[in-house]
Amino acid sequence: MVINCYEFGAASSHLECGSVVRPRLTLQSGDILSDTIIPLAVPDMRGNEAVYLARCVEDNWVSSAGPDVETFERRMADIAGVEHAVATVNGTSALYLALRVAGIGLGQSVLVPDFTFAATANAVLAAGGVPYFVDIDPETWTLDPTLVSEILAEDASISAVVAVHVLGHPADMDRLADVCSRHGVPLFEDAAGAIGARYKGRPAGSLGDGAIFSFNGNKTVTAGGGGMLVTNNGAWADRARLLSTQARDGAAYRYVDAGFNYRMPNINAALGLAQLERLAEMLAAKRAIAARYDVALDGRADLTAMPRAGWADSGCWLYSVRCSMREEAAALVRHMAERNIGARVFWEILSDQPPYRDASRKLTGVAAALSGTVVSLPCSSQLTVAEQGRVIAALAAWRGADSVASA
Repeated sequence: MVINCYEFGAASSHLECGSVVRPRLTLQSGDILSDTIIPLAVPDMRGNEAVYLARCVEDNWVSSAGPDVETFERRMADIAGVEHAVATVNGTSALYLALRVAGIGLGQSVLVPDFTFAATANAVLAAGGVPYFVDIDPETWTLDPTLVSEILAEDASISAVVAVHVLGHPADMDRLADVCSRHGVPLFEDAAGAIGARYKGRPAGSLGDGAIFSFNGNKTVTAGGGGMLVTNNGAWADRARLLSTQARDGAAYRYVDAGFNYRMPNINAALGLAQLERLAEMLAAKRAIAARYDVALDGRADLTAMPRAGWADSGCWLYSVRCSMREEAAALVRHMAERNIGARVFWEILSDQPPYRDASRKLTGVAAALSGTVVSLPCSSQLTVAEQGRVIAALAAWRGADSVASA
């Protein structure tokens, strides 16, 4: 396996494109030093990926036309429990299209969580809207429904709400859907990393007016790249498909709107289809990995796992632990890198970063306290028990400051 810097997952002075220059280490009891790299999250290509890709080449279906795109869309609609799916080049373009077809445009405010990947806010900006940052619930690390309710009651200009399923854990969608419905505001799921997650028994992707998934290389299911918009709104799906293909009117070079080349290539869809054949297997592996980490962390005061609500069945995309402070998180990443184990500090809040400093916000300090203190650990679906044992031994050999504050 070739491991590049991105896949390894650590940003460290000891890491240079997959190789690690280790200082002298004092090993603790049970700590294991190995030259074999354990990456953070890499694609699991143990199915029909090579077969389906070879078929694309043989049949010459490698671009945005081809039968696998429509098959991939139908399969994802089934998984999400909705009627329609539109494949795109990435998750960001899928969210952009979702906002566009819902009528979001110039200057309109969209509520997004402060604790999210930049693409959530950037899609709002690309659509012409303005992100309005809202804090998160300490019990789920997802969008706080109480704050959303307060904002919608106070500000009639809010045009949409985007809830992010953080690390594969669903947001409290019933509460969010209720308040959005009362105010006539569309609710979207950013389920980029939440394929296979369930909320009160219902699949991620079916919980709002529309949802998006990502198939980036580090996701549970990858297509090498790509995204998917799913919805029960047929008019939205038709409009999104039109905009994603340059808004071209049939075969002639005539256009009904300013569109974009956002259509997923067939070769990516073929890869995604092979991955979906093993979705249940990969989800089971992810959840088993999470369960073993849970046991290893039990009783520790310096590290805590992401909280999980009783009504959620997380997709366990990236298993992540919270440290007591930013410095401890950085120290844990260095500790892992020295042992050839991939780890990475997870998201930082967006509201205090240069592109978004002028945006409106309603914050309580929950996301700010979490920002930069969360570290993701190796959890590829093909991670072996022995490899995870090495990670757990490295965790056992590290001690950070106690008293992790409640988010």
